[in-house]
Amino acid sequence: MKIIGLTGGSGSGKSTVVTILSEMTTVYIIDADKIGHKIILKGNPAYYDIINYFGKKILKEDGEIDRKILGKIVFSDKNDLKKLNEITHYRIKEYIINTIKEIKKTPSLYKYIIIDAALLIETGLHTLVDEIWVVYARLEDRIKRIMERDNISEEQARRRINSQISWEELKKYANRIIYNEKNKEFLKEQLISILK
Repeated sequence: MKIIGLTGGSGSGKSTVVTILSEMTTVYIIDADKIGHKIILKGNPAYYDIINYFGKKILKEDGEIDRKILGKIVFSDKNDLKKLNEITHYRIKEYIINTIKEIKKTPSLYKYIIIDAALLIETGLHTLVDEIWVVYARLEDRIKRIMERDNISEEQARRRINSQISWEELKKYANRIIYNEKNKEFLKEQLISILK
């Protein structure tokens, strides 16, 4: 069972790659984003740490954290982003380590464990994997996707991208680069050749 770290900047198309991969082979997907959403839910330690730092202005009526408001704050201020990362990153990593341990108890079930994480390098998750696959997409395409996906402005999308590791830096870590510049067929062809 091989552990693959799948990364790429926000809006590069990692989710599409994951979907195609799960149609092609037996994969267990660990989605770092979803874990990030889970650990900040009301009642979890990260929730209280975030409220203590950012205050109640980030809460929805039901008391849950409004990720959209929190996102606006942290992507406008590097120190706030740094603080949020300090609160969440090690918890996400811990959760993923425990998940991998569980999956490894039944090694015949999956051929690959895929850790899907935009911040694979920044969180240190890359130290857990056998290979790093990086998804590349043009900046304009990424901005458009983020705007559509998260219903935010171009300026907000650019801030998100700028808060992440640069492409020049990211590609230094890549064992494989997957180009998401055309269509799903083009992606599929690359993945077929990688899996071979």
